[in-house]
Amino acid sequence: MTIQWAAVASFLYAEIGLILIFCLPFIPPQRWQKIFSFSVWGKIASFWNKAFLTIIILLIILFLDAVREVRKYSSTNVVEKNSAIRPSAFEHTQMKLFRSQRNLYISGFSLFFWLVLRRLVTLITQLAKEIANKGVLKIQAENTNKAAKKFMEENEKLKLVLKNDNAEEHLLEAENKKLIESKESLKTELKKASDALLKAQNDVMTMKIQSERLSKEYDRLLKEHSELQNRLEKEKKKGL
Repeated sequence: MTIQWAAVASFLYAEIGLILIFCLPFIPPQRWQKIFSFSVWGKIASFWNKAFLTIIILLIILFLDAVREVRKYSSTNVVEKNSAIRPSAFEHTQMKLFRSQRNLYISGFSLFFWLVLRRLVTLITQLAKEIANKGVLKIQAENTNKAAKKFMEENEKLKLVLKNDNAEEHLLEAENKKLIESKESLKTELKKASDALLKAQNDVMTMKIQSERLSKEYDRLLKEHSELQNRLEKEKKKGL
């Protein structure tokens, strides 16, 4: 294996390792969000898009080169097998064909897992943000409910006081009016918090739909890869 293909194979193993780490169930998305928020990632972020596109271009070039090599040695293999003059040359061609097929699989899977890894990081980040927003909105809604309940209890107490003490009627009415205004204000805040919580839930459903689309895209790419592999095997059988 040459240096460049050894590097691509190492890159493939690294991709598989990262995807498995991201899929560990005992590491929540919030923890990944904290890891991604380190200052070192902020410095790398400016070069991330360029590096991502550069790696995609390199992997596509290597993939096309591997396809060319497979076609080249498949046709050469047929000619040398029909001639049956140089057995050593036929074995040498077989070895090159095997290497080119191996390189094709390595580059293809590397390109595929690189795209999956980018999408997986994006989904983890979005999920962590939505979970954090949902938790904050839930706490705000609970606090608003408690405050509203407290004001309502105080309002009931004031009503009882109004019945027993007519001398302080005007003062209590003023306080009651203030409490009613505070109650309406709290209801408004509660409604806003409920609307924000509903929006967060809708965002979570949207992200779930995106995950399903990613799964469908994964199945489609896997099917295309399987069809490409079957096509190569058919070409090889035809050559034999």
